[in-house]
Amino acid sequence: MAPTWFITGCSSGFGYEIALKALSEGHNVIASSRNPSKNTELVDKITSGHGGRGKWVQFDVNAPLDEIKASIADAEKLFGGIDVLVNNAGYMVSGAMEDIPEEKYRENFETNFFGPMKIMKAVLPGMRERKAGTIVNISSIAGITALPTASSYSGSKWALEALSESLSAEVTPWNIRVLLVEPGFFRTNFLGSGAAQQIPVSEAYRGTICDQIAQHVGSMAGKQPGSPEKAASRIFEAATGTGMAEGKTEHLRLVLGQGAWDRWTAQIQKYQKNLEATKEIAKSADY
Repeated sequence: MAPTWFITGCSSGFGYEIALKALSEGHNVIASSRNPSKNTELVDKITSGHGGRGKWVQFDVNAPLDEIKASIADAEKLFGGIDVLVNNAGYMVSGAMEDIPEEKYRENFETNFFGPMKIMKAVLPGMRERKAGTIVNISSIAGITALPTASSYSGSKWALEALSESLSAEVTPWNIRVLLVEPGFFRTNFLGSGAAQQIPVSEAYRGTICDQIAQHVGSMAGKQPGSPEKAASRIFEAATGTGMAEGKTEHLRLVLGQGAWDRWTAQIQKYQKNLEATKEIAKSADY
């Protein structure tokens, strides 16, 4: 029987492209979004044809855990279980830390961190019962290096990274794999269409790096170097151990994009320099 994918955030970007890729490879796909009626053309492309292997369901990652469990139980009945979960839904809040209201931080974490956590809680019992499964959490290079104005978004992704790394070790006995995807800048509508909320720069931060980034972010839309279609192919391959990822399924992280790879490399160098500089201090704190 063909593997079944459950993918959140399919109204655009990575979610939609991953759904198309999995369908093209003969897999079953349950695509989901909060408001399917707003994306009828995309819904039709997933659900029409494909031999009935494409479904689209209404799904809110911010729903209470009991509602999410009920929705996942219904989804599992469509094809007899969920083999691959892709936690893709998410958005960015951008602004100076002082300027971002507390409620905006909480809302951002609710979608980017608590949402995936609840969905994993709902999907894991079935995967443990079958002693197989793959969880793909779409993080970001921002989950490794936090730039100015990205404290909320990066914070939520760093939390998702920690959860994923811990969970990866916890579910090994059931042959369940966790994959963290860390994309750089890709040409999706992530910087628009409500996927990015920019908090106005306060007077105190006028002329600072926060102000400069705020003015620059909008101009990046449509000019990002990454291809969503190629990213979807790499994610599919990493999740299934095929193509360029054949023989490389033991790794937790998948970095996507030259820019992301460069930032990861620079961050490792910064960590190493920090460790070397504080080595003696670290050792001096022991008995």
